[in-house]
Order: sequence, then structure tokens, then C-alpha cells
Amino acid sequence: MQPKVHQGQLNAQGFRFALVVSRWNDFLTSKLTEGALDAFERLGAAEDAVEIFKVPGSFELPLTARKAAESGRFDAVICIGVVIRGETPHFDYVAGEAAKGTAQAAMQTGVPVLFGVVTADTLEQAINRAGVKAGNKGFEAAMAAIELVNLYKTIDGGEGTSETRKKAFPHVV
Repeated sequence: MQPKVHQGQLNAQGFRFALVVSRWNDFLTSKLTEGALDAFERLGAAEDAVEIFKVPGSFELPLTARKAAESGRFDAVICIGVVIRGETPHFDYVAGEAAKGTAQAAMQTGVPVLFGVVTADTLEQAINRAGVKAGNKGFEAAMAAIELVNLYKTIDGGEGTSETRKKAFPHVV
């Protein structure tokens, strides 16, 4: 048996994206945002295809991402933040709720909502994951978003996520 295999293309043309970016640790989230914008540009997104929404911290990412996804204006939403472990359990709460909320936003809206949040034990680890040594998680999240919107377009029979979502969830728009 030879099943038909589908994989999303890396082509951002014709799609719209929202970046929801935490202002906390801005010196790092700005690098992650630059990485995401670089991926969109390299893969053909129009200049007006990306909008950025700034939130105070990573805890606020999921609800804003959900609102962006529900708007019907975007084919995918990317959450960008940096959470660094400290001496209290605050890291566990923020990182865990940001991850869970991001997944819930995607499941509840039918729109790809990606977790481009760096969770690190140290500042050095966070810096490395923002583009110094271990790649750029913003770039990687944008690549995944582009691949998913193309895959979902194939699954949905040629329509982009926004159009399909409006049909499936008319009460949300």
C-alpha cells in the first residue's frame, strides 16, 4: 500500500499572519520577532501580510492570540515570548499556562497558533535560542506557521485557513 502523503509547502504568498509579542525581555523578543519577519520575507509574504500585537508578558499571549485567531483576519498566529527560570515557581506558572493557552487557542479556533516562546533556565540559554547559537525560535515558529497554513489549505480543499474557519465557526467571527 502506498498512501498519499501531504506536507505543507514553505510559501507565504497569499497568507496573513499575526505575531503576538511579549514586551517582557524585549531585548530577546525583538530578536525573535526579527527572526519571524525574516522567515516571512524570505518565503514571499507580502509587506502588509504581518501584523504585530504587543502584550505585557508571556502570560498574556494566549488570550490575545485567540482574539487574533477569532478575528478571521489571519491564517496563523505566532506567540513570541521569553520566560527565564528564577528562584520562585513563577516560571512554571507562566511557561505552563502560556503553552497550555496557546494550544487551547488553536484547538478552539481551528487556526494554527504557534508557540514561539523560549523557556530557559538561564539568560545565556535564552540568548542562544534567540539567534546566537541554537537558531532563532521566532524564525522556526514562522516556518512552522507557513508550512501549516499550506497544509491546512490542502486539507481544506484549496481555501486558506481564514476562509475555512469562517465557514466552520461563523458564530465566532
